[in-house]
Amino acid sequence: MSDHTDTTSPAAETTTVERTRFATMPPERQGLPVGRRSERPRLGRASILRLVALGLVLVAGAGMVLAALTRSSGDSAPTLPIAVTLTVFLLAVWAWTSTRLDDTLVAFLAAIALIVTGVLPASDFFASLGDETIWLLIGASVIASAVSSSGLALRGASHLLRFARGPRSLFHLTTVALTLTAFAVPATSGRAALAVPVYTAVSVALPGRERVVRALALLMPTVVLLSAVGSLLGAGAHVVTDQLLRAAGEAGFTFLSWLWLGLPLAIFSSHLACEIILWRFTRRADRATPLRMDAAEIGRSASTAVTGPLSILERRAAVLLGGVILLWATEPLHHLSPALVALLGAVAAVTPGIGCLTFPAAIKRVPWSLLLFLAATLALASALTTTGAAAWLSSSALAPLRGLGAAGAVAFVLVVIAISTAAHLLIPSRSARSAAIIPVVIALAPALGVSPMAAAFASTAAAGFCHTLPSSAKPVAMFADPDIVSGGFTPPDLRRLSALLAPAMFALVAVFALWIWPLMGLPLLL
Repeated sequence: MSDHTDTTSPAAETTTVERTRFATMPPERQGLPVGRRSERPRLGRASILRLVALGLVLVAGAGMVLAALTRSSGDSAPTLPIAVTLTVFLLAVWAWTSTRLDDTLVAFLAAIALIVTGVLPASDFFASLGDETIWLLIGASVIASAVSSSGLALRGASHLLRFARGPRSLFHLTTVALTLTAFAVPATSGRAALAVPVYTAVSVALPGRERVVRALALLMPTVVLLSAVGSLLGAGAHVVTDQLLRAAGEAGFTFLSWLWLGLPLAIFSSHLACEIILWRFTRRADRATPLRMDAAEIGRSASTAVTGPLSILERRAAVLLGGVILLWATEPLHHLSPALVALLGAVAAVTPGIGCLTFPAAIKRVPWSLLLFLAATLALASALTTTGAAAWLSSSALAPLRGLGAAGAVAFVLVVIAISTAAHLLIPSRSARSAAIIPVVIALAPALGVSPMAAAFASTAAAGFCHTLPSSAKPVAMFADPDIVSGGFTPPDLRRLSALLAPAMFALVAVFALWIWPLMGLPLLL
């Protein structure tokens, strides 16, 4: 047997290396000779559409500014502060939808532009950083970090899943467990991260059942996103909506009022999605085959103890979380603001002897980028209100619809729900969607006789659907990543789910907005 020898020449070897490097890095960045380019890079269709949208925004802004400069007494044209505010807002929306700039950076640039042009006082912008809602989210984030680090959430989920006797009961029990986490972790991405070890453990316990495992991978981010509407702290977008309502002079929502309105939708939509996933991605034979989950096996896969007596940290986390939720829910009795309750809970969570983690560790887990984003969007909302931009936009845009009465109001609400459901295709960030849509909804709703709070709540609830693309939401992207979740779903699976779930969510939110929420104390019409 003859030995195999490598006859590749040094020149050929160099060429191979160069070709490989060319495939991952441009020649000019490698110090390699750059030949004549046969043709210039072409703009894609998406790039052209983004440039066209920017051009339309600039033309509209220039038109409003020109109309403001030539405005005469009694004219319906906007004033200069209104024109500047709307132009900056439209540019911010364009940047959120069409660029890769960080959402918080875009909001800051917009706020700075309003300050520099004299539309927004700098003191108002800095005051927004001390808003009560900012402190509510800081405290809630610290409490959530304490609960997550204690292992209490994983223990609770594992013990709940041991009651499963088949795929249907497993999926619905998983839905219940994930819905409950909306009250413990104030971020959908954090809840998704909490669900990953549970998914890993369950998938290990289901060998040879690939369809069930894939359906479970679709279920978890879906329920995380849809069940978030059950809590004011379930997503940053909810806090943005509440802030924008208060900045516009509306009463806003308390923790209890949001819970009262949102929890029924969260439960119904999550279990509806569960049934859709079971029907679409598993077979009758899969659903008929029994199974049994073992809590100890889940604990071994997650490398943490989920059986036996509660640890000292778990007991502390349970008492802390239960006490905070109880105080939030009974605010009308003791009149302590939710922010103060969250701050007391956060201090208790990091106090030695009664807490679950250290102060430095807790501070590192606070979503500072989201907090700064909230502060900047609050300043933008303040400018829209104080300059009269919201009122002018309302009177100008809805003049043809005012004579339609109740029909126009219903049509407006349905359009808002449809736009909010589809907005994830353009704006990946849920908070940015609320920042872009809610101010317009609040401004336009009163002119049609629609309650701004009802319209804003319906819009925020509909925006919880963001399942069409992996990039539409962080929980979806997390479970679509094979490096994080093995045996998961593919983008075509996601589109198949979206084709059924999108119209279902539109119809469900419309039914709640038109009939159920008015019966629960949130009237649709003024």
